[in-house]
Amino acid sequence: MGDVLAGFHAAWEFESDSVLIRFERGIRTPKLFQALGERRIPIEAIAAVTLTPGKRGTVVLRAEPRPGADPLMEAAAGQLKEACDPYRLVLPGDRETLAEYYADELRAQLIPDDAAEAERYLVAPPEAPLQFKAYDGKASFDGKSVSFRWFWTGASSAKWKAGDQSFAVSELSGVEWRSPEVFEGHLRLLRREPSAVQQPAQADQDPAAVVFGLGYGPVHESLPFAASVLAAVRAAGPSAKSDGAPAARHRDPADIAERIRHLGELHQAGLVTDEEFTSKKAELLAEL
Repeated sequence: MGDVLAGFHAAWEFESDSVLIRFERGIRTPKLFQALGERRIPIEAIAAVTLTPGKRGTVVLRAEPRPGADPLMEAAAGQLKEACDPYRLVLPGDRETLAEYYADELRAQLIPDDAAEAERYLVAPPEAPLQFKAYDGKASFDGKSVSFRWFWTGASSAKWKAGDQSFAVSELSGVEWRSPEVFEGHLRLLRREPSAVQQPAQADQDPAAVVFGLGYGPVHESLPFAASVLAAVRAAGPSAKSDGAPAARHRDPADIAERIRHLGELHQAGLVTDEEFTSKKAELLAEL
């Protein structure tokens, strides 16, 4: 191929073994796209290709990423809003025929087994060094270790007592990213070896986590950070669990009851919407 298909906020360049996605830097372009700049997606990292009607007379070309092939999408874990999906190319409706041509060309190159989970990351992660400001501290990653430096204005007493933290990639088994756009957003580092003291259930009490808030840990900063750390962790070796999934944290029923009570207070005060309250309460009850 070798042709370019330009849409809103991005252009896809079709090459023999990959698709090079270049994102625009305009003020209307999602900040995540601007932060990513460009991404090369190998054909083997694509599981399927779809072309569907979009809003306001547009069409949407989407490459479905293969499970486990892209650290960014693995870290996001389905939490990205549709408009911030880097695998979507929105096009004017009059380019539908051209988009269908490229969709067919891509489908012809896909290997049937490419829908299976990849054994390694096929898409390059955002490059370190990376850093961002969370509500309670500054997170930094130099490619070998993650550091948290606490802010006296936001960090809990538990974090101040533990002191600033540094975690070598070799100590970690994974990363848990919860979008700053939802209730209790945070980035938590998961330990490779079980520690003598169990990681606290709440991120604001866990020295291995930073919490987000309004204006802190935005998606375009914290998600590339999480993806870069996740890729480094996988490159360092197999995690403590053979399937690569982080060990589940068992929560004390009394702790869950207290969190539901606190959630109810936030709801009554108007700080949490009805939808957020119902969703988070169901999450907490499911952990009993």
